[in-house]
Amino acid sequence: MNEIINAIPEYVITAVVSTAIFYLMNAGKNLLHSKVQHAKTTQSKELWSFIEQVANTAVNSLVSKDITGDAKFAQATAIVQDALAKQGFTNVDVKAIESAVQSAYEKSPLTPTSNEKPYVFKNLEQPNQDKPKVQDNVNNTQPVEAK
Repeated sequence: MNEIINAIPEYVITAVVSTAIFYLMNAGKNLLHSKVQHAKTTQSKELWSFIEQVANTAVNSLVSKDITGDAKFAQATAIVQDALAKQGFTNVDVKAIESAVQSAYEKSPLTPTSNEKPYVFKNLEQPNQDKPKVQDNVNNTQPVEAK
């Protein structure tokens, strides 16, 4: 009986230490997971920044070439893909590269834009929207057009 009473504190200590180790392992796993996610996010952000820089450079280098817009777009996309492959980024989606090139074309001050104003038809009669509404003194519930 004495041995059982003396063994109880050992069992309690073992259970507490085991539980503490279990919780510390879970906390460490969660901390490690968050660090991995942060590293992936940072790497993805840097990759996007690099893609945008290369796309801007490719677009600006092709502005003065005398080829069609589709050919410029295809060539700029190929330039970005080649630059990424040289840096070791081979798993970048083509749609992402194309959207970066399109964004670079839209942002570039060197690409021509259309500043045409819409054509305004003249001498067309405007509807009676300019007449002010006044209220009749007899019936105050309905507004009527000015006479």
